[in-house]
Amino acid sequence: MPLTNTELRYYDSNVLRLPADKRKEYHEQVDRLIDELRKSVRDRTEIKITKVVKAGSFAKFTILRKTSVDPVDVDVVFYISGKDASQETLDSLNDTIHELLIKIYPNKSVEDFEIQRKAATVTFVGTGLSVDIVPVIEDESQPGYGWQFDIHDGSKIQTCAPCQIKFVRDRKNQDGDFRTLVRLAKKWRNQAEVKPLKSFAIELIMAHVLEVQGNSGSVEQRFRNFLLYIAQSRLKERISFPENNPPYGSFSDPVVILDPVYSLNNATSRISEAEREEIVAAAEEAWEAANFGSAENDNEVWKEIFGPRFKTED
Repeated sequence: MPLTNTELRYYDSNVLRLPADKRKEYHEQVDRLIDELRKSVRDRTEIKITKVVKAGSFAKFTILRKTSVDPVDVDVVFYISGKDASQETLDSLNDTIHELLIKIYPNKSVEDFEIQRKAATVTFVGTGLSVDIVPVIEDESQPGYGWQFDIHDGSKIQTCAPCQIKFVRDRKNQDGDFRTLVRLAKKWRNQAEVKPLKSFAIELIMAHVLEVQGNSGSVEQRFRNFLLYIAQSRLKERISFPENNPPYGSFSDPVVILDPVYSLNNATSRISEAEREEIVAAAEEAWEAANFGSAENDNEVWKEIFGPRFKTED
Protein backbone atom coordinates (compact mmCIF):
# COMPACT_ATOMS: atom_id res chain seq x y z
CA MET A 1 0.00 0.00 0.00
CA PRO A 2 1.43 3.43 -0.92
CA LEU A 3 2.38 5.94 1.73
CA THR A 4 -0.41 8.42 2.41
CA ASN A 5 -0.03 12.18 2.19
CA THR A 6 -0.53 12.34 5.95
CA GLU A 7 2.37 9.93 6.53
CA LEU A 8 4.81 11.76 4.25
CA ARG A 9 3.77 15.16 5.57
CA TYR A 10 4.40 13.83 9.09
CA TYR A 11 7.89 12.70 8.05
CA ASP A 12 8.56 16.07 6.45
CA SER A 13 7.27 18.11 9.41
CA ASN A 14 8.87 16.06 12.18
CA VAL A 15 12.12 14.88 10.62
CA LEU A 16 13.06 16.91 7.54
CA ARG A 17 11.82 20.46 8.03
CA LEU A 18 13.89 22.97 9.98
CA PRO A 19 12.08 23.57 13.31
CA ALA A 20 10.89 27.08 14.13
CA ASP A 21 13.24 27.44 17.11
CA LYS A 22 16.27 26.53 14.99
CA ARG A 23 15.16 28.90 12.23
CA LYS A 24 14.97 31.69 14.83
CA GLU A 25 18.41 30.79 16.20
CA TYR A 26 19.97 30.80 12.72
CA HIS A 27 18.26 34.09 11.85
CA GLU A 28 19.72 35.71 14.96
CA GLN A 29 23.20 34.34 14.30
CA VAL A 30 23.13 35.50 10.68
CA ASP A 31 21.73 38.92 11.65
CA ARG A 32 24.63 39.45 14.08
CA LEU A 33 27.10 38.58 11.32
CA ILE A 34 25.37 40.93 8.87
CA ASP A 35 25.41 43.79 11.39
CA GLU A 36 29.09 43.32 12.18
CA LEU A 37 30.08 43.02 8.53
CA ARG A 38 28.02 46.09 7.60
CA LYS A 39 29.77 48.12 10.31
CA SER A 40 33.20 46.88 9.33
CA VAL A 41 32.63 47.58 5.65
CA ARG A 42 31.35 51.08 6.45
CA ASP A 43 34.17 51.94 8.83
CA ARG A 44 37.12 50.38 7.02
CA THR A 45 36.38 50.46 3.30
CA GLU A 46 34.81 52.63 0.60
CA ILE A 47 32.42 49.82 -0.37
CA LYS A 48 28.76 50.83 -0.19
CA ILE A 49 26.33 48.04 0.75
CA THR A 50 22.89 48.98 -0.57
CA LYS A 51 20.95 45.85 0.39
CA VAL A 52 21.41 42.50 2.15
CA VAL A 53 19.22 39.52 1.24
CA LYS A 54 19.12 36.13 2.96
CA ALA A 55 18.84 33.71 0.07
CA GLY A 56 19.26 30.04 -0.87
CA SER A 57 17.36 27.13 0.64
CA PHE A 58 17.02 28.90 3.98
CA ALA A 59 15.07 31.79 2.47
CA LYS A 60 13.08 29.47 0.20
CA PHE A 61 12.05 27.25 3.15
CA THR A 62 13.40 24.16 1.38
CA ILE A 63 16.31 23.70 3.80
CA LEU A 64 16.70 20.44 5.72
CA ARG A 65 17.30 20.38 9.47
CA LYS A 66 20.89 19.63 10.36
CA THR A 67 22.05 16.03 10.81
CA SER A 68 25.38 14.27 10.37
CA VAL A 69 24.63 13.93 6.64
CA ASP A 70 22.54 17.07 6.13
CA PRO A 71 24.59 20.27 6.49
CA VAL A 72 22.92 23.61 7.12
CA ASP A 73 23.99 26.73 5.27
CA VAL A 74 22.54 30.17 4.69
CA ASP A 75 23.36 32.34 1.67
CA VAL A 76 23.63 36.06 2.43
CA VAL A 77 23.79 38.28 -0.64
CA PHE A 78 25.45 41.67 -0.17
CA TYR A 79 24.45 44.10 -2.93
CA ILE A 80 27.24 46.59 -3.53
CA SER A 81 27.02 49.82 -5.50
CA GLY A 82 29.62 52.22 -6.83
CA LYS A 83 31.82 49.40 -8.12
CA ASP A 84 32.39 48.26 -11.65
CA ALA A 85 31.52 44.66 -12.52
CA SER A 86 35.05 43.45 -13.24
CA GLN A 87 37.37 40.64 -12.19
CA GLU A 88 39.61 43.13 -10.41
CA THR A 89 36.65 44.36 -8.35
CA LEU A 90 35.70 40.80 -7.45
CA ASP A 91 39.22 39.95 -6.26
CA SER A 92 39.40 43.04 -4.08
CA LEU A 93 35.90 42.43 -2.69
CA ASN A 94 36.64 38.86 -1.67
CA ASP A 95 39.99 39.84 -0.16
CA THR A 96 38.34 42.66 1.78
CA ILE A 97 35.50 40.48 3.07
CA HIS A 98 37.95 37.75 4.12
CA GLU A 99 40.11 40.24 6.03
CA LEU A 100 37.08 41.80 7.72
CA LEU A 101 35.76 38.41 8.82
CA ILE A 102 39.06 37.57 10.49
CA LYS A 103 38.93 40.90 12.36
CA ILE A 104 35.28 40.43 13.33
CA TYR A 105 35.93 36.91 14.67
CA PRO A 106 39.50 37.03 16.07
CA ASN A 107 39.02 33.85 18.10
CA LYS A 108 38.10 31.69 15.11
CA SER A 109 40.81 29.88 13.20
CA VAL A 110 41.57 31.03 9.67
CA GLU A 111 40.38 27.62 8.44
CA ASP A 112 36.84 28.64 9.46
CA PHE A 113 36.85 31.22 6.66
CA GLU A 114 36.87 29.67 3.23
CA ILE A 115 36.83 31.53 -0.09
CA GLN A 116 34.78 29.45 -2.52
CA ARG A 117 33.92 29.99 -6.19
CA LYS A 118 31.32 32.67 -5.53
CA ALA A 119 31.31 33.30 -1.79
CA ALA A 120 33.25 33.57 1.44
CA THR A 121 32.05 30.97 3.94
CA VAL A 122 31.95 31.36 7.71
CA THR A 123 31.44 28.20 9.77
CA PHE A 124 30.11 28.41 13.33
CA VAL A 125 31.17 25.40 15.38
CA GLY A 126 28.48 25.77 18.05
CA THR A 127 25.46 25.50 15.77
CA GLY A 128 27.16 23.87 12.79
CA LEU A 129 25.79 26.66 10.63
CA SER A 130 27.71 27.73 7.54
CA VAL A 131 27.07 31.21 6.14
CA ASP A 132 28.00 31.95 2.53
CA ILE A 133 28.63 35.66 2.02
CA VAL A 134 27.97 36.40 -1.64
CA PRO A 135 29.05 39.82 -2.96
CA VAL A 136 26.96 41.05 -5.90
CA ILE A 137 27.63 44.20 -7.90
CA GLU A 138 24.26 45.94 -8.04
CA ASP A 139 22.61 46.55 -11.42
CA GLU A 140 21.04 49.94 -10.78
CA SER A 141 18.80 49.62 -13.84
CA GLN A 142 17.02 46.50 -12.52
CA PRO A 143 15.90 46.32 -8.88
CA GLY A 144 17.08 43.10 -7.20
CA TYR A 145 19.49 42.22 -9.99
CA GLY A 146 23.27 42.28 -9.92
CA TRP A 147 26.45 40.64 -11.17
CA GLN A 148 27.94 37.63 -9.39
CA PHE A 149 31.44 36.36 -10.15
CA ASP A 150 33.21 33.02 -10.26
CA ILE A 151 36.50 33.54 -8.46
CA HIS A 152 38.26 30.74 -10.38
CA ASP A 153 37.48 31.46 -14.02
CA GLY A 154 36.52 35.13 -13.76
CA SER A 155 33.13 34.61 -15.41
CA LYS A 156 30.18 36.68 -14.29
CA ILE A 157 26.45 36.03 -14.38
CA GLN A 158 23.46 38.16 -13.65
CA THR A 159 21.46 37.08 -10.63
CA CYS A 160 18.43 38.19 -8.63
CA ALA A 161 18.14 36.73 -5.13
CA PRO A 162 14.59 38.07 -4.49
CA CYS A 163 13.47 36.65 -7.86
CA GLN A 164 14.82 33.18 -7.02
CA ILE A 165 12.96 33.25 -3.70
CA LYS A 166 9.80 34.33 -5.52
CA PHE A 167 10.23 31.48 -8.05
CA VAL A 168 9.88 28.87 -5.29
CA ARG A 169 7.14 30.82 -3.50
CA ASP A 170 5.12 30.92 -6.73
CA ARG A 171 5.42 27.12 -7.07
CA LYS A 172 4.39 26.74 -3.44
CA ASN A 173 1.29 28.79 -4.25
CA GLN A 174 0.53 26.45 -7.18
CA ASP A 175 1.19 23.34 -5.12
CA GLY A 176 1.00 23.23 -1.34
CA ASP A 177 3.35 20.22 -1.25
CA PHE A 178 6.06 21.69 -3.49
CA ARG A 179 8.50 22.43 -0.66
CA THR A 180 7.81 19.03 0.92
CA LEU A 181 8.67 17.35 -2.39
CA VAL A 182 11.88 19.37 -2.69
CA ARG A 183 12.92 18.37 0.83
CA LEU A 184 12.16 14.70 0.10
CA ALA A 185 14.30 14.93 -3.04
CA LYS A 186 17.15 16.63 -1.17
CA LYS A 187 17.05 13.99 1.55
CA TRP A 188 17.24 11.24 -1.09
CA ARG A 189 20.16 13.09 -2.73
CA ASN A 190 22.06 13.30 0.56
CA GLN A 191 21.33 9.69 1.51
CA ALA A 192 22.45 8.47 -1.93
CA GLU A 193 25.47 10.82 -1.80
CA VAL A 194 24.70 12.23 -5.24
CA LYS A 195 26.77 15.35 -4.62
CA PRO A 196 26.75 16.76 -8.18
CA LEU A 197 22.97 17.29 -7.96
CA LYS A 198 22.83 20.65 -6.18
CA SER A 199 19.82 21.93 -4.27
CA PHE A 200 19.08 24.64 -6.85
CA ALA A 201 18.96 21.99 -9.60
CA ILE A 202 16.56 19.87 -7.52
CA GLU A 203 14.23 22.86 -7.11
CA LEU A 204 14.32 23.54 -10.84
CA ILE A 205 13.73 19.93 -11.89
CA MET A 206 10.86 19.64 -9.41
CA ALA A 207 9.39 22.89 -10.78
CA HIS A 208 9.64 21.50 -14.32
CA VAL A 209 7.87 18.28 -13.32
CA LEU A 210 5.15 20.40 -11.70
CA GLU A 211 4.80 22.47 -14.86
CA VAL A 212 4.58 19.43 -17.15
CA GLN A 213 2.56 17.05 -14.96
CA GLY A 214 0.57 19.37 -12.69
CA ASN A 215 -0.10 18.92 -8.98
CA SER A 216 -2.52 16.00 -9.09
CA GLY A 217 -1.69 12.71 -7.42
CA SER A 218 -0.34 11.83 -4.01
CA VAL A 219 2.90 13.17 -2.56
CA GLU A 220 4.44 9.72 -2.84
CA GLN A 221 3.41 9.34 -6.48
CA ARG A 222 4.80 12.74 -7.35
CA PHE A 223 8.10 12.03 -5.61
CA ARG A 224 8.35 8.86 -7.68
CA ASN A 225 7.48 10.92 -10.77
CA PHE A 226 10.43 13.20 -9.99
CA LEU A 227 12.77 10.21 -9.91
CA LEU A 228 11.17 8.76 -13.02
CA TYR A 229 11.58 12.02 -14.93
CA ILE A 230 15.33 12.00 -14.23
CA ALA A 231 15.58 8.32 -15.16
CA GLN A 232 13.59 8.60 -18.39
CA SER A 233 14.87 11.96 -19.64
CA ARG A 234 18.40 11.08 -18.51
CA LEU A 235 18.63 14.85 -17.94
CA LYS A 236 19.22 15.37 -21.67
CA GLU A 237 16.18 17.60 -22.17
CA ARG A 238 16.78 21.34 -22.13
CA ILE A 239 14.62 22.81 -19.35
CA SER A 240 13.32 26.37 -19.26
CA PHE A 241 10.52 28.20 -17.46
CA PRO A 242 7.82 30.81 -18.14
CA GLU A 243 10.01 33.32 -16.26
CA ASN A 244 12.80 32.99 -18.82
CA ASN A 245 13.09 35.94 -21.17
CA PRO A 246 15.31 36.44 -24.23
CA PRO A 247 18.14 36.54 -25.03
CA TYR A 248 18.64 32.82 -24.43
CA GLY A 249 22.01 31.16 -24.03
CA SER A 250 23.31 28.39 -26.28
CA PHE A 251 24.92 25.58 -24.31
CA SER A 252 26.75 22.35 -25.05
CA ASP A 253 26.90 21.18 -21.42
CA PRO A 254 25.69 17.63 -20.61
CA VAL A 255 22.78 19.04 -18.53
CA VAL A 256 21.05 22.29 -19.47
CA ILE A 257 18.56 23.97 -17.12
CA LEU A 258 18.11 27.69 -17.71
CA ASP A 259 18.32 29.88 -14.64
CA PRO A 260 14.78 31.32 -14.45
CA VAL A 261 16.13 34.77 -13.55
CA TYR A 262 18.85 34.92 -16.26
CA SER A 263 18.42 33.01 -19.52
CA LEU A 264 22.11 33.30 -20.43
CA ASN A 265 23.05 31.17 -17.41
CA ASN A 266 22.92 27.38 -17.36
CA ALA A 267 22.22 26.55 -13.70
CA THR A 268 23.69 23.05 -14.16
CA SER A 269 26.78 23.94 -16.21
CA ARG A 270 29.15 22.27 -13.73
CA ILE A 271 27.60 18.80 -14.09
CA SER A 272 29.95 16.66 -16.17
CA GLU A 273 28.88 13.79 -18.41
CA ALA A 274 30.06 11.25 -15.84
CA GLU A 275 28.14 13.06 -13.11
CA ARG A 276 25.00 13.16 -15.27
CA GLU A 277 25.20 9.39 -15.62
CA GLU A 278 25.76 9.06 -11.86
CA ILE A 279 22.64 11.12 -11.10
CA VAL A 280 20.53 9.17 -13.60
CA ALA A 281 21.70 5.81 -12.24
CA ALA A 282 20.91 6.86 -8.66
CA ALA A 283 17.43 8.06 -9.69
CA GLU A 284 16.72 4.79 -11.51
CA GLU A 285 17.75 2.77 -8.48
CA ALA A 286 15.68 4.93 -6.11
CA TRP A 287 12.63 4.81 -8.41
CA GLU A 288 12.74 1.01 -8.50
CA ALA A 289 13.11 0.85 -4.71
CA ALA A 290 10.29 3.37 -4.19
CA ASN A 291 7.94 1.38 -6.41
CA PHE A 292 8.75 -1.79 -4.49
CA GLY A 293 8.38 -0.05 -1.12
CA SER A 294 5.05 1.39 -2.20
CA ALA A 295 3.68 -1.92 -3.47
CA GLU A 296 4.88 -3.89 -0.45
CA ASN A 297 4.11 -1.24 2.18
CA ASP A 298 7.66 -1.75 3.44
CA ASN A 299 9.16 1.11 5.46
CA GLU A 300 12.55 -0.62 5.51
CA VAL A 301 12.77 -0.02 1.77
CA TRP A 302 11.91 3.65 2.26
CA LYS A 303 14.72 3.83 4.82
CA GLU A 304 17.10 2.78 2.05
CA ILE A 305 15.95 5.86 0.12
CA PHE A 306 15.65 8.40 2.95
CA GLY A 307 17.89 6.99 5.64
CA PRO A 308 17.35 5.32 9.04
CA ARG A 309 15.44 8.29 10.53
CA PHE A 310 12.51 7.77 8.16
CA LYS A 311 9.25 7.46 10.11
CA THR A 312 5.61 8.21 9.44
CA GLU A 313 4.26 8.29 12.99
CA ASP A 314 5.41 8.63 16.62
